[in-house]
Amino acid sequence: MRVYLETTGCRLNQSEIETLARQFQQTGHQVVMSADDADLCVVNTCAVTTDAERVSRQIIRKLNRANPAAEIVATGCYAHLSPQVVGVLPGVAQVVDNFDKDRLIPLVLKSEVTDVFDHEPLDRDKVAGASGRTRAFIKVQDGCDNHCTFCVTTIARGVGRSRPAADVLREIQALAGAGYQEAVLTGVHLGSYGHDQGEPDGLLRLARLILDHTDIPRLRLSSLEPWDLSPDFFRLWENPRLCRHLHLPLQSGCDTTLKRMARRTSQAAFSALVQAARAQIPDLAISTDLIVGFPGETDIDFETSYDFVRHMAFMKLHVFRYSRREGTGASRMKGQIPESVKKDRSARLLTLSDQGAQAFFAQFAGREMDVLWEQIAGAAPDGFYNSGLTDNYIRVDMTAPAVLTNTITRVRLSAVTGRGLSAEWAAAAR
Repeated sequence: MRVYLETTGCRLNQSEIETLARQFQQTGHQVVMSADDADLCVVNTCAVTTDAERVSRQIIRKLNRANPAAEIVATGCYAHLSPQVVGVLPGVAQVVDNFDKDRLIPLVLKSEVTDVFDHEPLDRDKVAGASGRTRAFIKVQDGCDNHCTFCVTTIARGVGRSRPAADVLREIQALAGAGYQEAVLTGVHLGSYGHDQGEPDGLLRLARLILDHTDIPRLRLSSLEPWDLSPDFFRLWENPRLCRHLHLPLQSGCDTTLKRMARRTSQAAFSALVQAARAQIPDLAISTDLIVGFPGETDIDFETSYDFVRHMAFMKLHVFRYSRREGTGASRMKGQIPESVKKDRSARLLTLSDQGAQAFFAQFAGREMDVLWEQIAGAAPDGFYNSGLTDNYIRVDMTAPAVLTNTITRVRLSAVTGRGLSAEWAAAAR
């Protein structure tokens, strides 16, 4: 069977769709790059905002228009929360909820799934390397025990659950053997890894195990709630294989708003954490999430948040306009903010994000750094436009006579661009 897979939303969704691709291939099916060529389409949906739900519906309708004969299987958070709505979309033959997602293939195809990593390295290479990706997203945790008043994820994903460390190690080592250069650990609440098993420092232990017992050249941690970390955690970065980028979702820089959100942090606590991280990790990039227009957010609250965020000098801001989600505490709060106000506040923060990115990039102009090349952006008479990432998440573009994809090379960073830095070969690499 020819299978097309598409996802939207978070890195956890990306990890899940990559795992499904490997499983489909391991069970003898062909993963295709276009819905036009598919017998079956699988869509991993998102429900973090109403816009995310709209995008999920658009994807399903687009796939049905492209290939009306293909059956569509919908899974993910939107499919889990609104199965009746998703189930009647054109082409949808089956809806698989989040709790059955790990069994999607046997449920859909009525067949068993063997362990993807029980085969010889050559077979693993065919499976893991088929997508052409250089970074593998590894799901190590699912669900969340927090009850942030804006978030529907706990409803969609359930309580926090950690994957056994031995399984994680085995998967990462197999992917390293297949040629992947970077593993990105993902989860709904990654910092809570091990908490359900009585391990308050579970993520710290897991990261050390991966660094000690796998050969993956780079290890990256995805989003971490700021209250999950202690200053000792940052000693992990004494190992140069750990990527110097932290995504710490703040959501608001105003203590009053944070309390209404039920976020377990404050301006003082967050600032102290960032200072400790930057003191121990040179050249660290820190990004964050922010919600504007949360119920009851006054002009003064927003200005307080804006000033704090500017002071923190983030490398990047992911800005979301508050979206009312049924079943959450915030959906019942008074003081809902007009969309026009949300748009204005969002625009101001996005401008601040661009300014922060440019200031961060400028620090590295003229310096030599290693880049993991991810893709080719085009070709020119003098070579190929290679695009990749430094370990601290700077996008780098360089013209070279060869395709560099899935290699790590040393370059000299030069001019700041709209999205990162251009580069040329480092003297030692010529």
